[in-house]
Amino acid sequence: MKKIIFLLALFGFGLVTAQENMFTNPLLPSGADPYSTYYNGYYYYTHTLGNRLMLWKTKNLADLKNAESKLIWTPPPGTAYSKEIWAPEFHIIDGKWYVYFAADDGDNNNHRMYVLENTSEDPFKGHWEFKGKVAAWPDRWAIDGNVFTYKNKLYMIWSGWEGDTNHQQNIYIAKMKNPWTIEGKRVLIAEPTYAWEKQGDLQDAKNPPHVNVNEGPQYLERNGNIFIVFSASGCWTDYYALGLIKLKGDDLLNPSSWVKHPEPVFGKSETNSVYAPGHNSFFKSPDGTEDWILYHANSNPGEGCGTKRSPRMQKIRWNADGTPDFGTPVPENEYLTIPAIRQQEQK
Repeated sequence: MKKIIFLLALFGFGLVTAQENMFTNPLLPSGADPYSTYYNGYYYYTHTLGNRLMLWKTKNLADLKNAESKLIWTPPPGTAYSKEIWAPEFHIIDGKWYVYFAADDGDNNNHRMYVLENTSEDPFKGHWEFKGKVAAWPDRWAIDGNVFTYKNKLYMIWSGWEGDTNHQQNIYIAKMKNPWTIEGKRVLIAEPTYAWEKQGDLQDAKNPPHVNVNEGPQYLERNGNIFIVFSASGCWTDYYALGLIKLKGDDLLNPSSWVKHPEPVFGKSETNSVYAPGHNSFFKSPDGTEDWILYHANSNPGEGCGTKRSPRMQKIRWNADGTPDFGTPVPENEYLTIPAIRQQEQK
């Protein structure tokens, strides 16, 4: 009898362990523009809240619903950056923490990018200092800033307007003098050119009016291959999808160095009930062997770009030519294995 009880207990423990190593999407009921940084054994996660900056901390990103959280910053009222706080990203640069975000004064025409700095090793501690606006020349409408280092030099990519009116959103790049200052002029490296980048209306799927959007750029590197993955078409539509440009050569500031893939690389799946997947970010598994995409999507058609968007993640595979294969957005009832952890953490 004792042997049977022992076997049942052992079997039950195995089920619990297996369940702890599996997860299903979405990670939270709501959370647009998800971003995660893995540092010192923890994932530091954030998403758009609109009126404040929050940071979550967890060892298991799949268990985000139980993560510790902290209010990092609330904007002072009556400033150029008090409202519509979008797409925050937390980065570690030269041993300091920075959070980049877009904000305005309540008028979308005035959206610009801003940055805070924290010199503490633990972003849940220390003081977050407002460093100011991060602006290129010319200083135009700008959102969705992403910062990265290439050959020991710091760069920023973002979505912006060519002029002062909302004709279309393009992807720009510029070199940075330091984490809060752009050096020199901005350079246009991608703009909407294909039909799948210009969809804007759900009501007439056969003949939707064109909305020219490239936004949410994210840097991705593997084995010396450099990519920028971006979101295309109106976020309020089911057509919202991911596109890709690849660096040819090594001159990031030369527009002709960037080659756009002619088709979207990640889009809706009606079969899997995942709509408008986009505004992604990337992270590696704790053991460093896996690449993952973190993105938001809707569970039903026509839900637009409001609070129905929820964060999801899945593993990236790689094609023989070195390009990423994001596959198809997985359904909500499909169990996935959590990102691979270090061997010593399994003990």
